[in-house]
Amino acid sequence: MKLIFTEYAFILIFLIVSTLLSFILFFLSYLLTPQKADQEKISAYECGFNPFDDARATFDIRFYLVAILFLIFDLEISFLFPWCLVLKDIGSFGFWSMIIFLIVLTLGFIYEWYKGALEWE
Repeated sequence: MKLIFTEYAFILIFLIVSTLLSFILFFLSYLLTPQKADQEKISAYECGFNPFDDARATFDIRFYLVAILFLIFDLEISFLFPWCLVLKDIGSFGFWSMIIFLIVLTLGFIYEWYKGALEWE
């Protein structure tokens, strides 16, 4: 039991130190920065509508399209990291299956670009 504790003790120490450091940095930034709200701080930021309007107001569908694009490419990156790590071991089948996956994603991106989903007026 002592052997297992010594192996995981470094991880526990790392988690404790990182948690303490993040709390210290958060509270220092809270104490050292001015905390006055002005019109510019409470205005809409990259959302396209006023933050204090009715919650049932309609807004543009392009926000959903950009969010879906972000999720697609975020998932693509999460698949690419492990693939890059085991690229030497997976052989040609693993290589070409990922290439097909990337081609399908690229074609979807080109289609959205062609349809004008990325253009703002």
